Amino acid sequence: MMGCSLIEKSSSFVSSSKLFLNCTGNNTTFQQKQKLFLVNPFLVSLEQKRVHLKQVCKAPVVSAISEDLIKAVPAADQNKKEVKFKVRAAVTVRNKKNEDFKETLVKHLDAFTDRLGMNIVLELISSTEEHPKTKGPKISREAVLKDWSKKANVKAERVHYTAEFIVDSNFGVPGAITVTNKHQKEFFLESITIEGFACGPVHFPCNSWVQSKKHHPEKRIFFSNQPYLPSETPKGLRALREKELRDLRGNGQGVRKLSDRIYDFDVYNDLGNPDKGIDFVRPMLGGEKIPYPRRCRTGRLPTETDMQAESRIEKPLPMYAPRDEQFEETKKNDFAAGRLRAVLHNLLPLLKASISSDINSFADIDGLYKEGLLLKLGLHEEMKNLRLPKMVTEIQESSEGLLKYDTPKIVSKDKFAWLRDDEFARQALAGVNPVNIERLTTFPPVSKLDPEVYGPQESALKEEHIIGQLNGMTVQQALNENKLFIVDYHDVYLPFLDRINALDGRKSYATRTIFFLTPCGTLKPIAIELSLPHTVPRSRAKRVVTPPVDATTNWIWQLAKAHVCSNDAGVHQLVNHWLRTHACLEPFILAAHRQLSAMHPIFKLLDPHMRYTLEINALARQSLLSADGVIESCFTPGRYCMEISAAAYRSHWRFDKESLPADLIRRGLAVPDPTQPHGLKLLIEDYPYASDGLPIWYAIENWVRTYVNRYYPNSSIICNDRELQSWYHESIHVGHADVSHKDWWPPLKTGDDLVSILTTLIWLASAQHAALNFGQYPYGGYVPNRPPLLRRLIPGENDPEYANFIADPQKYFLSALPSLLQATKFMAVVDTLSTHSPDEEYLGERHQPSIWSGDAEMIEAFYEFSAEMRRIEKEINKRNADPSLRNRCGAGVLPYELLAPSSDPGVTCRGVPNSVTI
Repeated sequence: MMGCSLIEKSSSFVSSSKLFLNCTGNNTTFQQKQKLFLVNPFLVSLEQKRVHLKQVCKAPVVSAISEDLIKAVPAADQNKKEVKFKVRAAVTVRNKKNEDFKETLVKHLDAFTDRLGMNIVLELISSTEEHPKTKGPKISREAVLKDWSKKANVKAERVHYTAEFIVDSNFGVPGAITVTNKHQKEFFLESITIEGFACGPVHFPCNSWVQSKKHHPEKRIFFSNQPYLPSETPKGLRALREKELRDLRGNGQGVRKLSDRIYDFDVYNDLGNPDKGIDFVRPMLGGEKIPYPRRCRTGRLPTETDMQAESRIEKPLPMYAPRDEQFEETKKNDFAAGRLRAVLHNLLPLLKASISSDINSFADIDGLYKEGLLLKLGLHEEMKNLRLPKMVTEIQESSEGLLKYDTPKIVSKDKFAWLRDDEFARQALAGVNPVNIERLTTFPPVSKLDPEVYGPQESALKEEHIIGQLNGMTVQQALNENKLFIVDYHDVYLPFLDRINALDGRKSYATRTIFFLTPCGTLKPIAIELSLPHTVPRSRAKRVVTPPVDATTNWIWQLAKAHVCSNDAGVHQLVNHWLRTHACLEPFILAAHRQLSAMHPIFKLLDPHMRYTLEINALARQSLLSADGVIESCFTPGRYCMEISAAAYRSHWRFDKESLPADLIRRGLAVPDPTQPHGLKLLIEDYPYASDGLPIWYAIENWVRTYVNRYYPNSSIICNDRELQSWYHESIHVGHADVSHKDWWPPLKTGDDLVSILTTLIWLASAQHAALNFGQYPYGGYVPNRPPLLRRLIPGENDPEYANFIADPQKYFLSALPSLLQATKFMAVVDTLSTHSPDEEYLGERHQPSIWSGDAEMIEAFYEFSAEMRRIEKEINKRNADPSLRNRCGAGVLPYELLAPSSDPGVTCRGVPNSVTI
């Protein structure tokens, strides 16, 4: 098989044209291919080889490497001495586009020392042949990356280098490469391709930062793209496989450096800063007292005042995430410099100095999109020098200095849509938080909270509140015919209301909203229950508001809907978005890197769905979730935000209910029905989130099933796969340790178990996160539509504020909204969070799509999955043009595109990235 003979020994050897055998044909099973791949190399004359290849090889013939490599290496009789010959490595390094002065200086220093022998050194390791003396795998002589110094000034994004190895004729199949960086500066190694072996090119997708030997003395190990289960690992790679995983786990000690590649677990003990005072103390999340998922360990020293709290690193200093998890340059430029950090460090202080007023009229809000935000005189030039986020579309050339925001989609077609009841209800099915609506099964609804602590469980809702809105049905008929639905935040908020309402400028109810399903398939809100803690006077503790009949009740109804939206905004951000798609995935990602080798087929499957998540979660802990951070500043619960998130984890989160079908069934929005295309019947047929989500769910499931069946033809292989079992065990018993005892965790014993677990993880990282994230600015950027924070309760007739409310209800409504500063701050942040980066990879796409795996059959299956994503996108476009689907098509109605797989960069209100990247 070692077909690039470099021997000019007789006329029977041809030196001008060489042939290669591609190891992976489509007509063999994975195990057969592996056996073919592992055949011992042998040398025959190339004329003989031609005959042999024509007879047995259906794979395409590939031309040889360049002539300059085809040179004689003197050799004795083949039977007496091994033949040495050369193979070439084609190495792709990704350049950094923007370098500071120090980086440029070090780069030129490295180029100089490279000439003196301080090189990038590679060694090729055989997967199949062992060294007769050491009994370890055969290793090539060291090869040096050529022309590094000559290409130091190349400005291209990718720079290609070569290296030449000298190997024995019985070297075997290359399975790993070690890389030693003797330079001062790290470099990003994208890929290595070895050419010259008879099996054809051997690909090593690397996509990793290689640190200087000075800082990280160990050689870096990269494996070929050939997938291997642990039990099938070639002998020469077994020790290296174990060593690489040990290195990634670390020893749990010390402070992590930004250049480290160590994945470990820790609790959320870094959100507060007790050294700054009592107002900045926050409870530790994670542990028996407050259960919570684990996050990536940084090892920072404890604070001076609390040994259990980890000291903080404040912006703009970077938080630790393993080096390969950090944003690549395009994303970093788009996000860090141009977006969130600019917003938090540059824009907001200026705004804070410039704005002191409340929102006095709707014109104040409209002005943010039309004229811009009036800043203090003299700030205009300073603003021009800042790297502002994309929402700032114009810094006008005037003495006033105007800051302009993009018009959110919710008011782009119909400025008053947000005021209508049908739009309020439509957003429960097709807005940015379509995952809380449930079918109502009993009326009135009943609380599950402890009545000894939180008062009577009974609702204040009565039949007389809703009977007139049911199109002639009785309440029981409406329940039986699946016409009543509820969005219920009572039990989420009530335990925290005493503390929330004691905060300055924060007021909230625990809300319940009842909806009726109309004959045309839309919902209408028919009652809103507003609850306060039972410690307030009984007459005020529970209040029911129904659709208006006059001017006064119209404004009370609008205020009630605003409180529902404020509850909804909090649960959306703290529970559905942050907890369920960011925090709960992090343990699975950490465990995957710690327990699954890069060679493991399941790691290769999950890899694109883990991209950037650890980095974005670290940034969230630094700037968004921290004490007095953006979330606490912008959402009604304030300092209790993360405790609400933790309470939901304890009482509501279940991994077995996180799949889309299980979630729809749990909420009563679907019932099993084998006659339906996806085995489920939706009880609200025009439910855009579910209608678009189910085809995506089943496309993911079919792709995963094809992949799993390829490597696990029977259950015993799954049970005996130690890496796979260790990954799942650690995800649960370490990453989700506080709920690891629950009996609802799915087992991992069969192929169906594995398919279900993997499909759920991929769904959460891709489509579920996209549905909850990328509509935040389009829907929430117009603050009256979804106020994240409210500052007034609804006055009763005996309240002192009632007279002011009656005298000027609009002024009262606006005074209940966030201040102009709070609103602007929130808009700036959700714009950032709603933005697709230029380097986004969408569902159905992969970096290096043809070489991410060495299994040609799975490459082909992935292309079929990609085609299915394109087909689903066309179907979504058709639905958005169907006037019978009134929840996504109509006059001024926003189309539902949040689950349309593809997108351009920017705030588009569409696009499903592979992973949680923002």
